Amino acid sequence: MKHRGKVKSGLGEAAMWMGMAKDIFKKKYGIDVFLGTLNIELEHEVILDEKDIIEPEEYGGNFKVFVCKCTVCDEESYIIRTEKNNKLGGDHPLNIVEVVSGVNFREKYRLKDDDEVFADIY
Repeated sequence: MKHRGKVKSGLGEAAMWMGMAKDIFKKKYGIDVFLGTLNIELEHEVILDEKDIIEPEEYGGNFKVFVCKCTVCDEESYIIRTEKNNKLGGDHPLNIVEVVSGVNFREKYRLKDDDEVFADIY
């Protein structure tokens, strides 16, 4: 399903977490991820299915990470969200998604905050 959204700045912590999960993404999904995420504020809230999970012991974290395949700017991508943030009361509202990919979206597509993007979520 295609979702419209706007690019938003994040907390600046994604590079550290993606560094911890980089090998997992290569092994599980066959993708060399850029060490950062693209934050998108969608028009509607999204709760990720709990069918694809990275367990805390796999990456050295404290929470399960739910993963959902998507396409952003025609790039194979994945939405990631901790179990803590996949319900009301998390660190992010449910209409904010963090997207990982093999590219730096902001650089490659010259994206800046409030630019419109579409996320095709599978």
